[in-house]
Amino acid sequence: MSLPPLVEPADELTVDEVRRYSRHLIIPDVGMAGQKRLKNAKVLFVGAGGLGSPGLMYLAAAGVGTLGIVEFDEVDESNLQRQVIHSQSDIGRPKAESARDTIKGVNPYVNVVLHQERLEASNVKEIFSQYDLIVDGTDNFATRYLVNDACVLLGKPYVWGSIYRFDGQASVFWSEHGPCYRCLYPEPPPPGMVPSCAEGGVLGVLCASIGSIQATEAIKVLTGIGEPLVGRLMIYDALEMQYRQVKVRKDPNCAICGENPTVTELIDYEAFCGVVSEEAQAAAADSTITPKQLKQWIDEGENIELIDVREPNEFEIVSIPGARLIPKNEFLMGNALESLPQDKKIVLNCKTGVRSAEVLAVLKSAGFSDAVHLGGGVIAWVNQIEPEKPVY
Repeated sequence: MSLPPLVEPADELTVDEVRRYSRHLIIPDVGMAGQKRLKNAKVLFVGAGGLGSPGLMYLAAAGVGTLGIVEFDEVDESNLQRQVIHSQSDIGRPKAESARDTIKGVNPYVNVVLHQERLEASNVKEIFSQYDLIVDGTDNFATRYLVNDACVLLGKPYVWGSIYRFDGQASVFWSEHGPCYRCLYPEPPPPGMVPSCAEGGVLGVLCASIGSIQATEAIKVLTGIGEPLVGRLMIYDALEMQYRQVKVRKDPNCAICGENPTVTELIDYEAFCGVVSEEAQAAAADSTITPKQLKQWIDEGENIELIDVREPNEFEIVSIPGARLIPKNEFLMGNALESLPQDKKIVLNCKTGVRSAEVLAVLKSAGFSDAVHLGGGVIAWVNQIEPEKPVY
């Protein structure tokens, strides 16, 4: 559907701005009026990572007058494979500051506002209220539901994107004119069911594909041109090089934008999404060991069986000496239990301790009462015991 422009045009463009945006100005659908709207627009990008990198740079290049960035993380070497707004010299710097400097290099006329804090229910409304449009570039369900609910309660549109391995999705959620994120996904997936990009990986250039769609949709909503992805979900398969669309209808029973909403204020989104299941939390409560404890057991020849529950490609990158690989899914399907020794203490590890906690719950219920898992996973092991090894 076509929608009216989200923002009013600025009073004028300077001579320098006319020169800079000339390729926009000669497009009839954009023209002077559209470019003035972009100049007057205030857009907030949640995250300066994989999606934020191309999204922020293209919105800056397009002439969006004010760009806000919500980001509390620092640049890590593993980010550089896809987060092109940062460079080698930025490693260790706050991502928000690194992104600001790159944006200023792209377009010095953009006003960049930094919010160097974690987005939470306590600050989201105050931050969002300063902007016309929100762009969600996050990679976790808790923040996605937080962004959605805050935008619905504030009556603001937002552009959503998601990436994983070779697949991407994008849409525009605006409860005033169509569905919201909860209409599409009423409930988050069960804890541990959908791996994050940090666990499952992502093709670097996929970020450019979805991030550029987000920037395009933002420009369309701000200027009132074309038909934004309101009520439509764009799905991209990079391996097949195929785009397809799915219609998304407003759910009259939606918990927050439906006819009788049950969510009328912000909630505890970490609890709502449950990063780790209750069973895993209970299993790990008194059965978690530290890397130093594991190192001591190995050195002293304790009768243990160290099981790595990651995927084979992760195991090839780095592993703990003596670990045997049995991927998590083999435990969930029940195939792995019979291969476990009954006369040894089972010690589980994964990348960060989330997957191993889920497997620990399976083992506890199967009678392996003395099984434990490694808190912090192989990342904690490398950081504390074998720092010469790589992390990912």
